[in-house]
Amino acid sequence: MDEKLFRLGCDIGGTFTDFVLLNDKTGEIKTGKCLTTPQDPSDAVEEGIRALEATTPDFVGKLDELIHGTTLVINSIIERKGAKTGLITTKGFKDVLEIGREIRYAPYDIFAEFPEPLIPRRLRVEVDERIRSDGSVLKALDPEDVKKAVSTLLDMGVESIAVCLLNSFENPAHEQKILEIIEKEAPEISTSISYHVLPQIKEYERTSTTVTNAYVKPLTGRYLSKLAGRLASIGFKGKLFIMLSSGGVTSVETAAEFPVRIIESGPTAAVIAGQYYGKHFNIPEMFCFDMGGTTAKSCLIQKGVAGVVPTFEVGRVQRFMKGSGLTIQVPVVDLMEIGAGGGSIAKISKLGTLQVGPESAGAVPGPICYGRGGMEPCVTDADLLLGYLDENYFLGGEMKLDKESAKKGVEEKIAEPLGVSYIQAVWGIHDLINETMAAAAKTHIAEKGGNPKIVTISAFGGAGPVHAYGLAKKLGSPRMLIPPNAGVGSAMGFFTAPRAFDLLRSHKVSLSASNFQEIETIFKRLETDAGKILMKEAADDVIRYERSLDMRFVGQGSEVNVSIQSGDFNRLKKEEVRRLFDDIYEKLYGRTYPESEVEFINFKVRASLPERLLQLPKLERKPEHDVNSAAKGQRHAYSPIARDFIPFTVYDRYKLCPGDTFNGPAIIEEKESTLIVGEDAHVSTDNYGFLWVDLKEVR
Repeated sequence: MDEKLFRLGCDIGGTFTDFVLLNDKTGEIKTGKCLTTPQDPSDAVEEGIRALEATTPDFVGKLDELIHGTTLVINSIIERKGAKTGLITTKGFKDVLEIGREIRYAPYDIFAEFPEPLIPRRLRVEVDERIRSDGSVLKALDPEDVKKAVSTLLDMGVESIAVCLLNSFENPAHEQKILEIIEKEAPEISTSISYHVLPQIKEYERTSTTVTNAYVKPLTGRYLSKLAGRLASIGFKGKLFIMLSSGGVTSVETAAEFPVRIIESGPTAAVIAGQYYGKHFNIPEMFCFDMGGTTAKSCLIQKGVAGVVPTFEVGRVQRFMKGSGLTIQVPVVDLMEIGAGGGSIAKISKLGTLQVGPESAGAVPGPICYGRGGMEPCVTDADLLLGYLDENYFLGGEMKLDKESAKKGVEEKIAEPLGVSYIQAVWGIHDLINETMAAAAKTHIAEKGGNPKIVTISAFGGAGPVHAYGLAKKLGSPRMLIPPNAGVGSAMGFFTAPRAFDLLRSHKVSLSASNFQEIETIFKRLETDAGKILMKEAADDVIRYERSLDMRFVGQGSEVNVSIQSGDFNRLKKEEVRRLFDDIYEKLYGRTYPESEVEFINFKVRASLPERLLQLPKLERKPEHDVNSAAKGQRHAYSPIARDFIPFTVYDRYKLCPGDTFNGPAIIEEKESTLIVGEDAHVSTDNYGFLWVDLKEVR
């Protein structure tokens, strides 16, 4: 039997698929990157693994774990390529997807658009049943009514059914009966019932989340099954894990059952890596910035922790307008994602101005310089023409870029129509995408109560280090941190993520009227269910449980989360719980209301296994080493300070050693990415190979 020596991280992005191979015994890391194959993402996975085998023969049989992140789910929602899905709901509630929260994100815009529901109205059917808010049955469910509803949906050709009944979070009996009937009448149909997906109060959020799960479940199931089979065919016998939106990892079986929980699977991983690096270096405030080929993701990490929020939106009609997207109620790392990447297309807007993104050329056909049929100039084309990228060293020389075609495209599509010089055009593309990302970053940081002028920017992704310097200048941030293998930062993040799963259940009851034994029973059931999900992965590990409560003043529409210690809830006194709530409420809002009654809304449990963290290897400095030996030469590149092309010293990152320091202007190249710094930057290399870039004012 082969010894399990390796772990493999694999992140499928919109343009590139990234790989990181970790030898747990030696700490050695090998990386890879190949173009994503949208028609079948598993093609790129196999291609990347076979490329790694060239340097590490027969490692597949020695793989203990493969940890996977993907944009498949979110892309299928945005592109509306999910399954034909039907909804069964309580009589009178089929229109909840349109009604939503009855909030207009732009109250004075009479033309404001909202995203189309994933299920059209004709595919929603009602059953005549009713459960009260306390869980008692007002009107019993008629099985014949259910059979008729199922038959109606089947006749319309649905391949997935969502079930969401009123107040089923308190009493799931009717939903469970419907599930039983569907499994008997149509066993081949994929099903999602709200009590399993989200047993939580708030009808719209519960319906929307359940519908989303049902919409992507068949596609996700087919993909994960195919991926597992394909990996098995090339000799993989280890465990396959999937990254969750909440920052943990879970089994492929759980991901297939609850695909709504992996919508932000890919973007989350870089944040988790940033969180790990922030704790390692004791950085109080760090802005994690991940820019790939299609999107840019960012997150403010405060006190070493990336926040997790219970709600987010997908497919916003207006990308910066909260409320203009589809609401999903699952735990997700609090990040901001915008359509800004190396593949973002530059064009002339209807107003005759330069516009960059959010449309992307993706992997197919890609930017013009890829030579794969792309005809529209993109950010990567501009970066190449500015001298920031070497056409002969892209992906370490594995992919040659077509500089002349990129130049022709920018001149014909941008410079000539705008009546500007070629230099103005290429710099305009680069600078505008930086401005777009800076605007989003300022919004995100402000919402979290941070100050961009004191944060350290940590850059990931193939395009992240290329644009981090420009972003830092616009934000006024004093320092950048560029980790080794930054270009595959998301895949690195998989090794720093815990195996964890979050569950909740709603049960509305006032603090004064609550029965703590009943609450303890709810927590125990949640822990049992979460434990079952992790049990296959646990081996001899002890599962850790974290408890929390969502509480509010009676009559309020939103809650605050209160963490409590695990253990018997009965040992707590009501005045203790009230004090915990008041402390948190006062910190958030400046005051509390001691005379007002409070109530419990949600009970939450996070189950996790002991972390199996990446150990950062230290580098050795050779006695005879000189930083000049890492210089590859010079290349003319554009300086926004000089407003012209000037010589930049080009460094081979793999030849830099601890203690190396140098000033900009400089270009630091590694296989998967390139770091650009200007004349006002000072670069130093630490014992782990991280690059610290300090910025100063240039007068």
